[in-house]
Amino acid sequence: MKRMSRRALLGAAAATTLALAACGNGIGSEGAAKLDARIDSSLNYLDSNFPGTRDLQQKSVGMLVMPLITEAGFGFGASYGRGALRVNGISVDYYSATQASFGLQIGAQQYAHVLYFMTEEALAEFRASSGWAAGADVEYAVNDRGANISAETTTALSPVIAVVFGQAGLLAGASVEGTKYSRIIP
Repeated sequence: MKRMSRRALLGAAAATTLALAACGNGIGSEGAAKLDARIDSSLNYLDSNFPGTRDLQQKSVGMLVMPLITEAGFGFGASYGRGALRVNGISVDYYSATQASFGLQIGAQQYAHVLYFMTEEALAEFRASSGWAAGADVEYAVNDRGANISAETTTALSPVIAVVFGQAGLLAGASVEGTKYSRIIP
């Protein structure tokens, strides 16, 4: 069996990401107003279906809301989406989210996620970076009995908490780990 080089792997992942970006996720060229409307709709959905997230929102110093991430894979995988950083309920910056993967995978899905920045330091680090990558320092609020998303006491002490919701599609699982966030102009 032929082994694939890193360069070939990165090239294939980049091609997949560009193909997904060309799809535009339905929010491409209409600018900030359409993106903000989609974010408002996602937050309303989250509040009404998972009331446990209201406490996270009130305690956070900022939220990165990604209302639609599209992920597809066939051996190589990629995901892409756009969203906004909200501080005190106002969109202060817009971001794209990209992720590349390789492995046993086939299918596509769409989902949304919110990163809650629980400390000023975490928010400042995110905003100062030229391309922030979510890693092991992100804790997940989990879906427990009755579809209520909640954060455990140890999770609530984390500087960044992620909530992934609204999954639809044929690819199992959704995670923000390894996702790179870059500032954009919508």
